[in-house]
Formats: sequence, C-alpha cells, structure tokens
Amino acid sequence: MSGLIRVDDALRALAPHALDAGEETIGTGEALGRILSRDVLAGTTAPPADVSAMDGYAVRLADTADAGSELRVTGEIPAGTLPAHAIGPGEAMRIFTGAPLPGGADHILIQEEADRSGDGIRVTVPQTAHQHIRKAGRDFSAGDSLVSAGTCLTPADLGLAAAGNNATVTVRRRPVVAILPGGDELLPPGSTLSPGKIIDSNSTALAALVRSWGGEALTPGIAGDSVAAIRAMIDAVKDADLILPVGGASVGDYDYMKAAFAEAGAEILFAGIAVRPGKPTWFARLGQQRVLGLPGNPASAFVCAQLFLRTLMVKTAGPANVFEAELETGMPKAGFRETYLRAVSRPQDGRTMVAPLADQDSSLLRPLQTANCLIRRLANAPACEAGEPVECVKLD
Repeated sequence: MSGLIRVDDALRALAPHALDAGEETIGTGEALGRILSRDVLAGTTAPPADVSAMDGYAVRLADTADAGSELRVTGEIPAGTLPAHAIGPGEAMRIFTGAPLPGGADHILIQEEADRSGDGIRVTVPQTAHQHIRKAGRDFSAGDSLVSAGTCLTPADLGLAAAGNNATVTVRRRPVVAILPGGDELLPPGSTLSPGKIIDSNSTALAALVRSWGGEALTPGIAGDSVAAIRAMIDAVKDADLILPVGGASVGDYDYMKAAFAEAGAEILFAGIAVRPGKPTWFARLGQQRVLGLPGNPASAFVCAQLFLRTLMVKTAGPANVFEAELETGMPKAGFRETYLRAVSRPQDGRTMVAPLADQDSSLLRPLQTANCLIRRLANAPACEAGEPVECVKLD
C-alpha cells in the first residue's frame, strides 16, 4: 500500500496482526503483572471448616447467657489440629484463632470475658448472640473462580490464587519485540560523543514500554546506514515476534530501513500514516514476524508506540485508555493531518481538565516527563474554545 493512510485505517490494518505468543504456566509467586490466560479456580475451601476467629473457649451459647455461669474445660484446640472430641452441656474447650470448632459448639467465648481457674471457667459477661466463628467457605469454596482470565495479576490476586492452593497459574506468554534503531549518528548511552553523534534514547524508552505492556524487549544494537548492516540485524532477531525498526524510513538519502526489509522479503502493508507526529510510521509482515517501523525522533517514536505498538500488543498491554476532558484553553483550527498533542490532564471540581504543552517539537524528550496524556485533534478540526470537550489518550 502506497501513500499516507488515516490513523483509523492504520489501526484497523494492525488489529488482525495483534501479537499472540500463546500461553505458559509459571509459579504463582512469579506472576506479578502478567496477564492471566485461564481462570484460577479454588482447589480448596476457605475456611475448610467452621473455625474460631478469636482466642477463647468453644462453648454452647445457651450455657453462657448469664454472668457467673461456670463451665468445665475438657480440652484444648491449637490452630492446625482437630478437636479430640465434641463438647456437651456445661462444657468448654480452650481454642485458638483459626482452630476448627468441636462438635456441639456454636459460639466462641473470648478469653477476655472468662475467668479461668484450673479446669473450669466462669463467664464474666453475658453472651447474647453467636459470635466469633468463621463459617466454612466464607471466603471461597472448592471449584469457585478466584481470578478471571484476562486479569493483570496484582499482589492481591496472587495471594488469593495461592490461598486456593494453586502453586502455578497459566498466563499469556510475553511476545518478544526486537528494537532496531538505525543511523550512523547514533551511539549507546554512556558513550563519549564526537561531533555529529547523538545518543540513542529510543531503545531505552521503547524497551521500557514493551516491558510495561507485558512483552520481552530485545535490543541487539544499532544498525548502520546501509542495507547490508540492517539485513544483518534482521537476521539476528529472526526469532522475535515483532521487529521494531526505529528511524531510517523517511525520504533522506540515508534512509534504508524499508529497503532492507523489502530485500529480506517483507511485505509492506502500509508505508506512512497521516498523523503528526509520526508520518513515517509503517507496517510489514516478514514471514510470521510483524514489522512496525517508527520515526527516529524520540517524541514521535514514543507517541506512535502508544498509538500503534500498543495496538499490536493489546493481548498483554490491554486496550488504550481513551477518555474525554475539557480544554483549559482554546485551540486553533487543526492542520491537514490528525494530530496528537502531548498534554497534562488533571481533576478539577469533579471534571477532568486538559491543557496541551507549549512546545510540541518531535525531538524533545523532557515534555514527555510532564505529559500524562495526548489530545487527539482530527484532521481539519475547527478551532475550539476553552471548556469544550476533547478526546484524550492516557500515556503509559
């Protein structure tokens, strides 16, 4: 496909190619932040029996209705042990939090409301209602669904899964994304810069996004400005699910990315998007691999990753967070390309307000520290006043 396509058309073209790396079973304790692939079911009941919620005495409520009532203590039940026998009228058993109730008991007399003397206790506070018993299955029962497939697993989810006697969970496998920045001018962070050289920040930022969206990032290095150098990098990441070439896809004399991928056998599905920033964004298939080309300017690469890379990783990243906000200031008529402005949204008096940052230059990184969303402006959208609603995309 040649020429620029609209953002919505690009998103529709990408949707059928969303990454699906399958699933894997891992230890429950290792699954924080992973996307659950199959429901987690309870393998046990919790509590497994009626248990005491307090330290005290397992009794019959009828025997403790009056202050001064005396009962005979016939045994003791520590947590983790079973009662040796049931209790009868006028009897009690010493019990501790979490221990199962003996037969015949229907109430826990807490130790603060009983005086102990030898093998007997005296009730000091009249007992009027059944209390301090956790009924079997109060939390969950065997076979209950504890965590639903599609959940991004939190510490609470993992604790619940473990409580249900699940040593492992089945999660979506992390798709492998290979990041290939191109350009003889680029050097890795920590390098000594000579005239004409710049630091490659895209690999670091994009790898962090990939990991935050549930993927595994590969950063094999920087490709030089030649088809041969790029082909060597393509061959080095042949096992990746998605290749993310960065830069080298505009119309300059040293932009070799698309040519190198075409020579490798890639089918280019679209070659540019009518979007600002990010017009050079392109997409291809190379055998079973997806190839999403991003612009080289850092802000452009970051914004287009939010819009288009996230779409390909939706199975692990989840859908983009789109919301509506009110403009703090007016905006002029939009240009001929759909535009995404780095912006800051904030709550105010029950509303969400948003304001674009002053400097939208696509080479700048510091504004990305401040921005927490993008304002979407459709191509040729009319001027709008302060207070008008606009569509925004939350930045991850």
